[in-house]
Amino acid sequence: MSERPFLYQHRVVYGDCTLGNHVYYARYLELLEAARGDFFRKLGPTLLEWQARGFMFPVVEAHLCYKTLARYDDLLQVEVWITAAEKVRLNFAYRITNQSNGVVLEGETLHVCMTLEEKMKRLPEELATMLKPHLRSRQV
Repeated sequence: MSERPFLYQHRVVYGDCTLGNHVYYARYLELLEAARGDFFRKLGPTLLEWQARGFMFPVVEAHLCYKTLARYDDLLQVEVWITAAEKVRLNFAYRITNQSNGVVLEGETLHVCMTLEEKMKRLPEELATMLKPHLRSRQV
């Protein structure tokens, strides 16, 4: 098991924010997607490479719990870990903290493994093996 979750950093840009100078709630989904993409890049084959092999991992459910506001120019750290990687399921958990280590958001996205023709397919054994060290419970 990995000692620490995967870490991804994001500096909040003006375009992330509302008129009230806090990150718009839906932008967090884009941030989680960027963190997942970077996780795959560091893991080995990228999401695009998995797609070239005939696999995709669409989000089928998302749970987000907003804890505090993030604002323009905040440096956010996104922790990413796997909560399930079995059969057709691939689930990620996240914790976003700010530069003061305050928790901004906790969440989870649930994915399925599919072919490009949108048929359910078992996770590739190679991917399941690579993900195993990153598998943790929902809470870290």
